[in-house]
Amino acid sequence: MTISTAEKRAQFRKLHDEGCFVLPNPWDAGSARYLAHAGFKALASTSSGYAWSTGRADNHVSCDDVIDHLTMLNAATDLPLNADFEAGFADDPEGVAINVARAVGTGVAGLSIENSTGRAEQPLYEDRLAVERIRAARAAIDAVDPAVMLVARCEGFLTGERDLVRTIARLTAFAEAGADCLYAPGLSTPEDIAAVVKAVHPKPVNVLIVQPSMTVQALADLGVRRISVGGALARVAWAGFMGAAKEIAEQGTFTAFAGAAKGAELNGMFAKP
Repeated sequence: MTISTAEKRAQFRKLHDEGCFVLPNPWDAGSARYLAHAGFKALASTSSGYAWSTGRADNHVSCDDVIDHLTMLNAATDLPLNADFEAGFADDPEGVAINVARAVGTGVAGLSIENSTGRAEQPLYEDRLAVERIRAARAAIDAVDPAVMLVARCEGFLTGERDLVRTIARLTAFAEAGADCLYAPGLSTPEDIAAVVKAVHPKPVNVLIVQPSMTVQALADLGVRRISVGGALARVAWAGFMGAAKEIAEQGTFTAFAGAAKGAELNGMFAKP
């Protein structure tokens, strides 16, 4: 690393001041270093991409696993890193605070806490508890380094509760509880996205790409500050790997290798400090 953690955090905050930037999601050191090489200005971890790389389903890794993963990703590049910290690996605000403090200790420039419980019988935390969890995360960050950004996620659109009014009310409450950036993954229409941006202004809004037809320019025009791709890059990589392996197993041919990256190019890129 050639820049300090403090510099990374300062750079990350400045990115949110104006314009719109893409926050791609690597799942290991190699993908992180490639994204840095490609010219992106910041990165974000992906809970699903990381879980798949370890042979597990999303939301089936432990807090200890994620802390180690964040430490590795943060050390892999000089870019600021935003942590997908799922639901904080605890139900109660006190537990969330303890785990958030650990995450801040990995050197991340930001982290997200969602209101999804991971339980089918009650997909979302009760609203009052969800706000207390965000408030606890904010306090934990401030006790270590207030420069770290807190992103609050409302998961209603991903759990079947596609209620924009309730989503906006939750995001507004999260902002009042200390969130620096608001995020409702699953929003897909310009009207819904614009409504969220307006409701939480001047705080920045993060949008997840859920349709390939979305563009950076169109989202920027709606006032979106940052764009995430979640596990999409990992899924693209898995699709290529799975397709090639399936061809070998079922047909005994290797034509998928024709589109492979060149070893010399990869070695040359990763040989650089």
